[in-house]
Parts: sequence; C-alpha cells; structure tokens
Amino acid sequence: MFERFTKDARDVVKGAVGHAEETGAERVGAEHLLLALLDREGSRASFALAALGAGERRESVRAALGEARRRAGLTQAETDALAGLGIDVPEIVARVEEVHGAGALSGDRKAGGRRSGHRPFDRAAKDALTGALRAATALRDRRIGDEHLLLALTVRPGVPAEVLADHGVTYESVTRVLYGSGEAKAG
Repeated sequence: MFERFTKDARDVVKGAVGHAEETGAERVGAEHLLLALLDREGSRASFALAALGAGERRESVRAALGEARRRAGLTQAETDALAGLGIDVPEIVARVEEVHGAGALSGDRKAGGRRSGHRPFDRAAKDALTGALRAATALRDRRIGDEHLLLALTVRPGVPAEVLADHGVTYESVTRVLYGSGEAKAG
C-alpha cells in the first residue's frame, strides 16, 4: 500500500512517527497522524485545513489532542457519558496526576525511558491508513495523498475525528473544499 502513497502522505507518516518519538509513546497513534498533518504546508491536506479555518486554530487542535491524551485517550463524548454515570474523569485524572505526575494516564514514557527503533502503529493509526486507501479508491484517485489521510481521520470514530469536527473539519467539509461536493464516501 505504501508504494501508492504520495511524497506528502509518506511525509505525514514519517512525521507521525516523529511525534510519537518526541512524546515517548509506545505506538504511533491516529492522533500522531493528525499532528503530522497539522505540520504540513503546501499540500492538499494543508490547503483543506487552511480553507476550513483549522490552519489558524492549529494550537487549539494541538491543545485538544493533548487534553484527550491526558484523559488516557477518551473522547469528550466518552468523558461526558461517564459523567452521566457519576464518574468524574477530570477528577480521576487530577488525582492520578497528583500522585504520579502530569500526563500519567497518557501512556507516554518519561525522559530516560525513551526507546529508539521501530514504533508499531496502533489499531487506530492502522485503520486510518486503511481508510486513506478506501478514500482514494472511492474518489477514484490512483495515489494516496495526505488529503486521503485527513479524510480517513474525519470518518473514524475517536479523538482525531472529534477534535477535527469541533474545529469545523468534517468529511463533508473536506470533500467539499477539495472536490466540490460531499458525495464521495470513505468507508
């Protein structure tokens, strides 16, 4: 599949690995793919993000991803659902961080515990890569570009899709900006 990736898409994957390494994450996640997309300039995905206003709200997107990481990757919707059951996730996070330090639930390793070498992709990141292939196929594109990675992140339930939607970036809006309609489907 990677041979079909454009240079921009390959650079996003490499950037995602870099983001995982920076935080000491055990695995490359879908949130790392989104962070790498936010770093891009001059690509189709960066054009779409800028056209939808997310380019100027990059830091807000990064902050929202950081907050989700602090909540052990729970979406805000999941946090709200747990609150409805009487479980106060922010309070739990605060207590855990009080004892174990900031970001204790993030799954990131602390400095000194960093490892080098290959970092595997987690299920969400693998699903995003597969979703990018599906998006390209649905749009009859021969190559998989970073725009297809962005589209895939908007349709897969989870933190990246929630954060993007909160910032006005949905599958339909990206498709409209890039292709002039919201009719293509990304499985």
